[in-house]
Amino acid sequence: MPAHQTVFVIDDDEAARESLTFLLRTEGMTSRAFSSARAFLDQLHKDQHGCIITDVRMPEMDGITLVNTLAEIGCTMPIIVITGHADVPLAVQAMKAGVADFIEKPFESEALVGAVRLCLETAHVRSVDEDRRASITRRRDTLTEREAQVLALVVDGLSNKEIANNLGISFRTVEIYRAHVMSKMQADSLSDLVRMTISIAA
Repeated sequence: MPAHQTVFVIDDDEAARESLTFLLRTEGMTSRAFSSARAFLDQLHKDQHGCIITDVRMPEMDGITLVNTLAEIGCTMPIIVITGHADVPLAVQAMKAGVADFIEKPFESEALVGAVRLCLETAHVRSVDEDRRASITRRRDTLTEREAQVLALVVDGLSNKEIANNLGISFRTVEIYRAHVMSKMQADSLSDLVRMTISIAA
């Protein structure tokens, strides 16, 4: 598990919080505990990475409301919902809202740890992908207006001659702009350039 990842445990039951954080730490995971959804949200910032474990039944803001709130603010950390047997319909609702997993009480330690490890791996892959797309976007933003026009036409599949006719410039000028685009985007090939552009347009 990458060192910067944290498992955020949210439960109003102090004994449950302490038990969960102890379990996670014995498995070598960094964890932080919060007694309420609001306390967690108050400290949440975009540079945090990892996953979230939340109970369903909590005062003020329950687990389902927390899940929906996190979705609204664009938090992409995977979420595990812990639920009692009577709360299974709520847990299913949470799954439909995008949570990664729900685990019924009482649960086996191995089941929870396995779910957390899977979530952390998912979060890591997602974080790497987000960083890659952000880097591509920064490179694209260095293009001049004309270079951006050439990029768009290249990605649309136009030849240099077609691009020249479309923009009213010479074939040689298109070649120069295209070379600048490849260099600034750090693309090794045309297919690489197309993949980059598609990834940030998705």
